[in-house]
Amino acid sequence: MKKVFKGADLPKSILIIVLLVFTIFQSKGQELKPAESGYAPVNGIKIYYEVYGEGKPLVLLHGAFYTIGMNWAQLIPELSKTRKVIAIEMQGHGHTPFSDRKLTLPTLASDVEGVMDFLKIDSADVAGYSMGGSVAYQLIIQSPKRVKKLVIISSTYKSTGWLPVVTKGFKGLKPEFLTNTPLKTGYDAVAPDKTKWTPFLVQMIAFAGIPFDMGDSNISKITSPVLIISGDNDGLDKVELMKTYQLLGGGVSADLSPMPKSHLAIVPSQGHVSLMMQTNIILGYMNEFLN
Repeated sequence: MKKVFKGADLPKSILIIVLLVFTIFQSKGQELKPAESGYAPVNGIKIYYEVYGEGKPLVLLHGAFYTIGMNWAQLIPELSKTRKVIAIEMQGHGHTPFSDRKLTLPTLASDVEGVMDFLKIDSADVAGYSMGGSVAYQLIIQSPKRVKKLVIISSTYKSTGWLPVVTKGFKGLKPEFLTNTPLKTGYDAVAPDKTKWTPFLVQMIAFAGIPFDMGDSNISKITSPVLIISGDNDGLDKVELMKTYQLLGGGVSADLSPMPKSHLAIVPSQGHVSLMMQTNIILGYMNEFLN
């Protein structure tokens, strides 16, 4: 891989983000062809989806800048052995065309609902990583009956759930920092219009810079079981994460009261990107929780 930037030219926080992006491609998943794939007409745009396996439906929502393959390639072959896995690529990501439509969490969550409607799925378990986790939180808040169980991997329902260094890092991110990177290679491999790369980045960076907070009260109203998986050093504020778990009914003494239906898993020695590479660990937690 050719070096396309000089570390000294970038703020330290931005350099870390760019280097983490590179590590995504160090882990290659198994090749598995979907049983079904296509586009669902939703909210004025087309959303790409892939379906694997048979059984109870499980919807997978990827992180920012990712494709289905980047995020879920290692997990889909295992999850689809016992489940009907529906993986979605959100607006502008992967096969889904770029759109000038403003990006908001409620809109992205509505898109997920639209794909479920298109595939005639009334309700499903939902798993989201990073940005996909925030979309999953939004989905269960605005349409609680659509989500049976929720898996949140390294994500939060409010901007302040991230450490300040993470927020600061995205404020300094510029499209040119991601030029000629593996992310661009992944985009070019499947994007229907490769010329939309820069507009897509501009849109996503602006979206990432908008503060959001879905509300503690809304989280406390969630009745579906929730599994939270986090790396111990993945950029999430662990004090805020514990507050989230308490809002979901966790943080009790299970020797003196019933075990909560929601679960919290902190994986040691893992960052935001490396956590998603711990296939066996994540699969173990998900299978135990979902089954």
